[in-house]
Amino acid sequence: MSTVELKSHIIKLVEDIQNDELLELLLEFLSRRKDSSSEDMWSDLTVAQKQEVLDAYKETENEDNLVEKEKLFRFLK
Repeated sequence: MSTVELKSHIIKLVEDIQNDELLELLLEFLSRRKDSSSEDMWSDLTVAQKQEVLDAYKETENEDNLVEKEKLFRFLK
């Protein structure tokens, strides 16, 4: 997917969100990460947060743990 397509999808998702708390979290996340590299983000995490990310990634190896994106997007609305 191209950068333009990714941005378009992100904008559409954000426009559909009606939850102010979630929108504030997204704004904070994107603002903090706009100029940071992935490496910087990883170093900002605590040991427990890093372990959570690694555990979540490991869980994705089992397809039974995955959720269709349409179901996720409906849940976020």
